[in-house]
Amino acid sequence: MSAEPSLRVGLCGIGLEAYWSQFAGLKERLESYVSQVASRLVRPGVEVVNLGLVDSPQRSRVAGRSSRREDIDVLFLYVTTYALSSTVLPLVQRAGVPVVVLNLQPDAAIDYAAFNRMQDRTAMTGEWLAYCSACPVPEIANVMMRAGIPFHQVTGVLGEATTWREIEEWLDAARVRSALASARLVLMGHYYSGMLDIMTDVTLVSIAFGTHVEMVEVDELSAMTVAVSEQDIARRVAEFERCFDVQPDCPPEELRRAARTSVALDAFVAGHELDAMAYYYKGSGNSANEDAMSSIILGTSLLTARHIPVAGEYEVKNALAMKIMDTLGAGGSFTEYYAMDFNDDLVLMGHDGPGHIAIAEGKTKVRPLGVYHGKVGRGLSVEMSVRHGPVTLLSIVEDASRRFKLLIAEGQCVAGEILEIGNTNSRYRFPIGARGFVSAWNAAAPAHHCAVGVGHVGSTLEKCAALMGLGFEKIC
Repeated sequence: MSAEPSLRVGLCGIGLEAYWSQFAGLKERLESYVSQVASRLVRPGVEVVNLGLVDSPQRSRVAGRSSRREDIDVLFLYVTTYALSSTVLPLVQRAGVPVVVLNLQPDAAIDYAAFNRMQDRTAMTGEWLAYCSACPVPEIANVMMRAGIPFHQVTGVLGEATTWREIEEWLDAARVRSALASARLVLMGHYYSGMLDIMTDVTLVSIAFGTHVEMVEVDELSAMTVAVSEQDIARRVAEFERCFDVQPDCPPEELRRAARTSVALDAFVAGHELDAMAYYYKGSGNSANEDAMSSIILGTSLLTARHIPVAGEYEVKNALAMKIMDTLGAGGSFTEYYAMDFNDDLVLMGHDGPGHIAIAEGKTKVRPLGVYHGKVGRGLSVEMSVRHGPVTLLSIVEDASRRFKLLIAEGQCVAGEILEIGNTNSRYRFPIGARGFVSAWNAAAPAHHCAVGVGHVGSTLEKCAALMGLGFEKIC
């Protein structure tokens, strides 16, 4: 996998230069607030470019040029006190990245009694201005709207936990945007014939998400399997035994075949520096290709658990959805719904092919299948349930007005009997019930696959859509 670059976060406080000579200590106080925000933004994988306190149009232009030189991914604009919109506009125009306005008071409220006991009215005004972050936000929003720059905001208290949870969601959303923009998505093979819903314009994918799409031949992978050594095969079979619950009826020759393809896949990944993959190939008439593609499931499951999501059936949009969920730390396993349990008010969801074994409930089973339904070949497959607890479903939907939209639903993966058919299988309960969920999800017109991840991350996904200029719809 190619090394994911650090998220480069620009931070800028804004104020009004005229205040500094009028109110002693105000500038230093506001700069200390900016430093507090900067220190809290720093974390592994995040580099903070602190542009300081910008207080005039001239300094705004300088900060804008610095933003471009520093190649920031997102700009947090901290409104520390009243500031002119003419100070903000040059900066955000030159930065050219998504802007999140931080409207943060230093405390929950002014201490009215202590404030009114102050004897110096100039000092009183200076104290009031230290709490004046909300004042210019409508002005800033108006100008950004008229300039065609999307307006995002966080309103709260500087040290408040709720405020920082929201800021961290914006950070995560910016990380997703950056990860997709630097990702290499490999497409191997061709679409599953007749699935019109999953077919998409890959040029539009690159335009909307910034993702590089590389198209490769199945022949490359099948040729690489020939070079895999017996020692590598033995080591990979041992890894299968550690990572999976290999069932007793799995033939040793099938384990070796899957191991050979898995080792070749790793070399294929390294050679293409890929971050995600979608594949499908009938393999009919070419024994080498059929052998590779029918033994790919264990290897692609390992890759998916190593943050290189792999989607079957050449599902380009769902490979991206899986990458989004994995970047958020939620996993992102390839799934679709295939039955409903009206007695328990549940939806049964799963899929053949790779599963995200890192988010499985217990150890993922490996079972032999005599036939891959609807596909050529036979071989080993994985059977798992997603970890029980809160989950989020994500589908990237082609949208006539916004090109793409993120469709999500939050629910619960619950314990109970699953179908032991050698596929991923889970039982899901939704707050609007099984009938309500299926009807509402269908009405949003997604392709029939989606990505499922652990935890409720809908709020962050909404911010991802906002930063990437995508539509957003939440079913429940």
